[in-house]
Amino acid sequence: MYRHLLVPIDGTDLSVQVVGNAVALARSLDARITFFHAMPDGGSLLQGDAELLRATARGEFDYASHGKARELLAKAEAAARALGVPCTSRQAASDRPAHAVIEVARASGCDLIFMASHGHSKLGMLFGSETLAVLMNAGLPVLVSSTGELQPPARAIAIIRDEHRSLAAVMHAWLHALAEARQAGSAVDPAAMRAMLRYLQEFSLQRHHPKEDQHLFALLRQRTTSCHAELDELGRQHERDAQLLAQLGQHIDALDAAGDDAARIAATRTLGDEVTHYASFLWDHLGREEGVILPAAQRHLSTADWAALDAAFADDRDTAAGAGTEMELRHLFARIVDQAPF
Repeated sequence: MYRHLLVPIDGTDLSVQVVGNAVALARSLDARITFFHAMPDGGSLLQGDAELLRATARGEFDYASHGKARELLAKAEAAARALGVPCTSRQAASDRPAHAVIEVARASGCDLIFMASHGHSKLGMLFGSETLAVLMNAGLPVLVSSTGELQPPARAIAIIRDEHRSLAAVMHAWLHALAEARQAGSAVDPAAMRAMLRYLQEFSLQRHHPKEDQHLFALLRQRTTSCHAELDELGRQHERDAQLLAQLGQHIDALDAAGDDAARIAATRTLGDEVTHYASFLWDHLGREEGVILPAAQRHLSTADWAALDAAFADDRDTAAGAGTEMELRHLFARIVDQAPF
């Protein structure tokens, strides 16, 4: 049976679904996954505008050339870790995606390529022709996950799961940084800790929780009473989340104010304990939403309900805090997860 899957991913909404399907398959096979993303090479990046972008918007260039790939792979890794599936990630610059997929599959010792049938992004790596090229030339089994345009239920759920993976990826990076410091007997950088805290506060508290409370949870309450107790608890957890993050901020303040190395190391250890406690809280919270609420929504919400959710989520994405802030959070996420191992 297959023991090592290569899963190519692109930047389309379909990748959220493909990653979920691949992780479920790997778990059933007791297999591991290598996620792979092929970026356009520097010579053709953004249709030849790379030099102009590099000169006029360095942050945008860095995100397009590296940060986006790390974001996609970090989220995929988070999905695998959530189900206990061993994983690693690879990326490469190539204008021949099919060739890159085959090369990485062979170099990594994969015995199955699990890929989407196509993608929609102009810079996405998996078009129908690329999938066909992999099928024709891989020389090893290829399982094509049949995908089409996501319908409203799948699209809304994909947004929630993608945001969960973002939160999980940042927590992984935070825990990794603190574990490394503990093992080395050193202190962490307060600025790096503040960046992680800022992401969780701005993304989770200001974007993710309101999306759930105002739209998904409110609509589900209207359609069934069976989830009221669980929704009440999740509402309390959303409030508790803000309190816990504020407390982590106080511990970072204490780290920043520490007067000598010994005090900074002690403050780092205390912060590490508190972040570990927060991570346990977050895993439980995300597990409740994915294990109870999303399945309940799939049972009780109508097609019209899902269309309304899809429209509301799209509107939130466009207007939550302005396009500039959205891109700032993406840049911040990419910088954070870039510190964690593949």
